[in-house]
Amino acid sequence: MAIFFLVSFLASVVGAICGIGGGVVIKPVLDLLELETVAAISFLSGCTVLSMSCYSVTRALTKGDSGVDVRTGTPLAVGAAIGGLMGKQLFELVKSLFENQNRVGAVQAACLGIITLGTLVYTVNKSRIRTHKVTAAPVCVVIGLVLGVMSSFLGIGGGPINLVVLYFFFSMDTKTAASNSLYIILFSQIASLLTTLFTHTVPVFHWPVLLVMVGGGVGGGVVGRMLNKKMDNKLVERLFIGLMGLIVAICLYNVWRGLRG
Repeated sequence: MAIFFLVSFLASVVGAICGIGGGVVIKPVLDLLELETVAAISFLSGCTVLSMSCYSVTRALTKGDSGVDVRTGTPLAVGAAIGGLMGKQLFELVKSLFENQNRVGAVQAACLGIITLGTLVYTVNKSRIRTHKVTAAPVCVVIGLVLGVMSSFLGIGGGPINLVVLYFFFSMDTKTAASNSLYIILFSQIASLLTTLFTHTVPVFHWPVLLVMVGGGVGGGVVGRMLNKKMDNKLVERLFIGLMGLIVAICLYNVWRGLRG
């Protein structure tokens, strides 16, 4: 039980600092430890990310320092909510294709590894890449939809791809992108959870584990938000890059193990 709390807490601390939700750490680490089934880990990870993002966004809005650009953030969040519904259905489809659930985990790990590696390459070279300033609401909805599908399917909440998209399409700096990313994650995870409940596809899991992880998620959100205020953009970016490298390595191992299993 202590491992679940520690993983969710530390992942949520980093997630709140960098705006990646924490699920991008929780999912591959718990897959690595094999403490629950693939479906249960995706569900538990999503609930933890939802609790952390709910606290972080609500707290920031009430304090008036959220950094969320409502004109673009809200259409992105709406699109992410729709994408969350679609991503959940995609996960159920992929799960039904494999009798061995280790294969499902391998597919998720491979997709996450590719996305994370692409994010890492972009982040390292972003100073040389020309960015854009998208303002059209329909385009924002489409972008949010794609983000929602990926985050829900992978069970990571939002992950690093949110930040790259916000950098590239909206020319946001690291900390502003982190705030907007958490706003998007909140909507996509609410949609994903509601879909799971209404379609009666909640996997078998242990309630004490969920409560411990949600507690870790909220606690991590509290600490991460405090640290984010004290860190500059450069330090947040360095933490983000180091984390991406670690996640790629874990995903590669999870793919290898899943294909063997």
